[in-house]
Amino acid sequence: MSHPAAPASPLIGFGQVRHTRLRPRRHAFAYPTFFLMLPMRSLPGIQSDLAINRRGAISFHDVDHGDGRSAAQGGALAWVDELLRAEGIADATGEVWLHCYPRVLGYTFKPVSFWYCHRVDGSLRAIVVEVNNTFGERHCYLLDAPQYGVEQQARKVFHVSPFCEVSGGYRFRFMRTAALDADEHSEAGRTVARIDYDDASGPLIQTSVSGVLHAVTAQTLRRALWGYPAMTLAIMGRIHWHALRLWLKRVRFHRKPEAPASIVTR
Repeated sequence: MSHPAAPASPLIGFGQVRHTRLRPRRHAFAYPTFFLMLPMRSLPGIQSDLAINRRGAISFHDVDHGDGRSAAQGGALAWVDELLRAEGIADATGEVWLHCYPRVLGYTFKPVSFWYCHRVDGSLRAIVVEVNNTFGERHCYLLDAPQYGVEQQARKVFHVSPFCEVSGGYRFRFMRTAALDADEHSEAGRTVARIDYDDASGPLIQTSVSGVLHAVTAQTLRRALWGYPAMTLAIMGRIHWHALRLWLKRVRFHRKPEAPASIVTR
C-alpha cells in the first residue's frame, strides 16, 4: 500500500487503544484516546490552533522527543534526521509525520510515538518507533524500508513492563488511509499502529492504537479537551492499575535490567 496523499497540516486523531495479554492469565482492556499526527517538516511554517512550543491546554513541544533539543536547536525533527543519517538512511528527506500524544494541561507521558519518514516522492522510507518507559528511559526501533500493511519485525531489547522479559521480538503493522476532499469539519483519513510481542513460547501481548483523523481546529481541540480532560494522567493511572491487577493474578514479575547501550535497534 502506498502512502496516501495528505495535506501537510496538523491532524488530530480520535480512536482507541487496545491491549490484550494472552497468558499465563488473559488480561485485556480498551480505552478511548486522542493523539496528534504532525507534519514535522511543514510545521514551522503553519499557522495552527495547536499550541506549538508554548503553553496551551493541548500542546506539542519538541523537547518531549528524541534527545530533548529545543526548537532553536532544530527540535525533534533535527534529532530524527540525524538518527536516520547515522544509520545510513539519507533519502528520507520528504515529509515526516509524527504520531504522538500531546501535552494536556502541561503534562505528558508518551509510551510510544511513531515517526513516519518519507522520501521526496511521498513513498515511505523508514519508521522510527520511539518508546518511553516509566523509569524515564527511551529507546528507538528503526524499521528500514517498511510498507504500509506489511508486517515488520524487531528484536526486543528495551524494558517496558515488569511483567515481560527483555527477550523475544515485536511484530509491527501500520495502516494509513486518507479521505478524499477532506475539510476541517470532515474525516481526514484513518490510521492504525499495531504492535504484537512474542516471547520464546509464542504470541504474548497484542496492542494497537487506531483512530479517525481530523484537521486540528479550535473545534477539534475543544472536543479533545472536553472529551478527555485528564488523558495523560489517566494513562499513568491505568498503567499502574493494570500492573496491580496483573500482580494480583500472580503473573511473574521481572526486575528492570540496564537500558541498552545504543538508543537505536535496527
